[in-house]
Amino acid sequence: MSTLRFKTTINCGGCIKAVTPALNQEVGANNWQVDTANADKILTVNSPTATAAQVVKAVQDAGFEIQPLAA
Repeated sequence: MSTLRFKTTINCGGCIKAVTPALNQEVGANNWQVDTANADKILTVNSPTATAAQVVKAVQDAGFEIQPLAA
């Protein structure tokens, strides 16, 4: 299983609620989480099949900024 990490603008419970349908569809429920306590609002995705491009598109389509972090 690969782990992908991203810096995002997902910064509150309302934001998480807004992005949940898109991320659940792309990477599956329970395969992602956002650390809103971190200043960079780190999104971590654990999925054997998801690509960084899929995650970026899902988050951007939900209206948030996202950029991959170096492994």
